[in-house]
Amino acid sequence: MALLEIKNLGIAFGGLKAVDDLNLSVEKGQLYGLIGPNGAGKTTVFNLITGVYKPTQGQFFLDGENLTCKSTMEISRKGIARTFQNIRLFGKMSIIDNVKVGMSNHHKYSVAEGILRLPRFFKEEREMTEKAMSLLKVFGLDSDPNILASNLPYGKQRKLEIARALATGPKLLLLDEPAAGMNPNETGELMDMIRFVRDEFDMTILLIEHDMKLVAGICEELTVLNFGKELAHGKTSEVLNDPAVITAYLGE
Repeated sequence: MALLEIKNLGIAFGGLKAVDDLNLSVEKGQLYGLIGPNGAGKTTVFNLITGVYKPTQGQFFLDGENLTCKSTMEISRKGIARTFQNIRLFGKMSIIDNVKVGMSNHHKYSVAEGILRLPRFFKEEREMTEKAMSLLKVFGLDSDPNILASNLPYGKQRKLEIARALATGPKLLLLDEPAAGMNPNETGELMDMIRFVRDEFDMTILLIEHDMKLVAGICEELTVLNFGKELAHGKTSEVLNDPAVITAYLGE
């Protein structure tokens, strides 16, 4: 069974069909790419499967469970996490607190236990801190966990955003243009990091990206969107050499 199954998914804003009748299947452990020209509907797909938008047609399933029209919080608890094209960290919070925010859906102490600072609250807070430090260490961010997120260089902010997403304990990680704004050296490091995350965390990854070198280097399969509709899908090398895909990117 595929981990993520999208069936006839679509959304219309007035008379504009931003995504139209999309079918997509991502297997467990796969590194799958969703590409297309600007305005093709890629980020809209992410917004649909994370509950930001409600589809006007179709359904999507995670591990066989229908999550269509569930809330963003419910979908996160079920195991879908994402990063954003424009980094959305809590800049005035420490990097360790940014990661601990990602764990907030899973704490078991009650509001009263938190307010009264009862033993269960302190126990879980210690455990969350230990887990957060472990994640920061994986990404090489553990040397100063109390530094403000806004004080990190750009490349490390990208790493922190991925660490925060992993802190939610996802089954599926959605990466929205993670290489945006990176230089070639940073992009190379990012490719290695994405492979590492997939292998180390036994993660399934769905990736939106415009850097075709990165896409060709790490994605096993691709779906190409154009004007909200599927233009092509299949093995990466075949899709990137498809004349229709080349035309969509470069014109006639």
